[in-house]
Amino acid sequence: MKDAVMPAVNAEAERVSLWSRWRDDIACVKARDPAARNAVEILLTYPGVHAIIWHRFSHRLWTSGAKFPARFFAWVARLLTNVDIHPGATIGREFFIDHGAGVVIGETAEIGDGVTLYHGVTLGGVSWTPGKRHPTLEDGVLVGAGAKILGPIRIGTGARIGANSVVVEEVPPGVTAVGIPARIVRAMDRRALGNGRVNLDHHLIPDPVGEVLSMLLDRVEFLEARLNHMQGRVQRHEEERFDDERAG
Repeated sequence: MKDAVMPAVNAEAERVSLWSRWRDDIACVKARDPAARNAVEILLTYPGVHAIIWHRFSHRLWTSGAKFPARFFAWVARLLTNVDIHPGATIGREFFIDHGAGVVIGETAEIGDGVTLYHGVTLGGVSWTPGKRHPTLEDGVLVGAGAKILGPIRIGTGARIGANSVVVEEVPPGVTAVGIPARIVRAMDRRALGNGRVNLDHHLIPDPVGEVLSMLLDRVEFLEARLNHMQGRVQRHEEERFDDERAG
């Protein structure tokens, strides 16, 4: 079943021209970064865009068997952009790394279409064993700054990973996961805005601990009010009994 929803680039997608891929990568930036003004500015000044341009070229070399040239161009890309993407990583259409600095993507990582990563994100492995070692991100996933997603786990379509979270277990589609280790805190009701723009309010991360404390404070306030009411009744009862005793 998982293979049926696999978002990674397939053999047919691999045949799409590099120009087409690069054009999609540049065009998607304006939908996800309000600071982006035009394609020329994006092409010349966005290190995340430079990183994916270099990666798509080195990945073609990697899949054609030219391993050393692929690794060399990946090294050049890391030197120029501070983004380390292994040429073996498989990345879909309209991929965007915002700010770019410190992103690491491992060899067996698989990324679907429309994925957004912020700076400091790591898609890493947790094993020396050959084979699948890195995460799979399905379509539309958004990963906040500094988050670490580790191991051959799957992040479901449209999921969001909060900043500085550490994810070591699979995340279902359409939810938000935060924390160390990451835990699901909320299902997302709305994934996109009008005109194809992606909803970037990933900073509005719920605080489950704060919500629990708020509920406890409400409960304490209710119990205090009830206790005061009961104390008032007892006091009135004692006053009435005292008055009866005096009258008797």
